[in-house]
Amino acid sequence: MKTAEQLMKDREFIKTEMDRALPGAQSDDLWRTATEKLRSVLEKYKELPAGVQSHTDSIFPSACIYLVVKDRVDGDIAYKIIEDSAKARCAAIQPKLAKIMKFPGMTGLFVKAWDPMTKNKFGPKCGFKNRFYPKKKGEYRMDVTSCPYFRYFTELGCPELTKIYCDNDVRVYGNLPGLKFMREGTIGRGADHCDFYVRVIKQDPR
Repeated sequence: MKTAEQLMKDREFIKTEMDRALPGAQSDDLWRTATEKLRSVLEKYKELPAGVQSHTDSIFPSACIYLVVKDRVDGDIAYKIIEDSAKARCAAIQPKLAKIMKFPGMTGLFVKAWDPMTKNKFGPKCGFKNRFYPKKKGEYRMDVTSCPYFRYFTELGCPELTKIYCDNDVRVYGNLPGLKFMREGTIGRGADHCDFYVRVIKQDPR
């Protein structure tokens, strides 16, 4: 398990948004307070399996930062910090993935990779429950029926953060060349499951 300091270092992109939203000294003080809060959270959940920890390594720091800023400053500001940092993070990832998708055959390979990827990274050993559908050429469909993001954000008192992470899927996968990512609802937004449906589409040759 990583230490609180290591996890907070991994979340420095959130600190960037804090520094934009708050005076420097206040941002630094809140960051230290959030780090202290994270230590106690990590102690409470120290027995989590490694697969679940691969997600709580993101969940716990974000929750602690949000709760500290919400308590000391303002809930709307706290939420915006977490949301804006997620948007910035995805904005850095999405163009790189889009560039890869332009290589011949990559869209098909990408869709095929979703099956082993989701089962490995977003399956039972990582705290998820899933519903998988029969495979079809050029498409992949899967539902998440139980999610550690909703579970642990809720246990920590900030279930509203879940939808930010739900929206990250759309931010990253929603506009990739040659692919269509579709979703009707998420647990974080009140649905009983998160649906994932991605398929290859014909690209405009122009």
